[in-house]
Amino acid sequence: MKKKLGKKLYNIRESFMHLIKAFISIKYLSKAKKQGLISYPFQERLMLAVTEVNGCALCSYAHTKMALEAGLSSQEINNLLTGSNQEDTPEDELNAILFASYYAECRSKVDKTIWNKIVNEYGIEKALGILASIRIITVGNVYGIVLGSFISRFKKDKSKRDLRTNLFYELIQLISFIPFIIIAMILSLFLKLFKVLLI
Repeated sequence: MKKKLGKKLYNIRESFMHLIKAFISIKYLSKAKKQGLISYPFQERLMLAVTEVNGCALCSYAHTKMALEAGLSSQEINNLLTGSNQEDTPEDELNAILFASYYAECRSKVDKTIWNKIVNEYGIEKALGILASIRIITVGNVYGIVLGSFISRFKKDKSKRDLRTNLFYELIQLISFIPFIIIAMILSLFLKLFKVLLI
């Protein structure tokens, strides 16, 4: 059986930019969760929606488990991971879930008018928490696909390997991860001083 592929993988520059955006946003997720604006189930719905678009098997596995622990039904998780109807999704979260899918589809090049609609619907604090959840799982997807494929190269069963990758891509991404994470942390601190969100 042929394995379903996700969209085109992120190049090295995009991977680095996603790390910066995630570090910029972490504080917003923490704040939104403390204020009760982003619940654990809501965060898992957002993360599953992004993972469905990017096609990361490791993240699908991990977040399915977390979503079940958060109280999502198997049917809802399946719907989110297959991009099927979201009839189980709470109505007040639906536009955020659709935004999460859109964010992944457009490779984080979000139209400002669409972002403004999310801000108008949810308020700036919750919208920033939504964006942070999306950015964090995007980084998980970027490196989860690479790691999962690299590990599967050493297993007898190659069916788990993502056919979009090759050994060179995996090695470059994995080797660059540590220096990129350090540089991204420093750059994000600098950007936070000037309140740059990188939308």
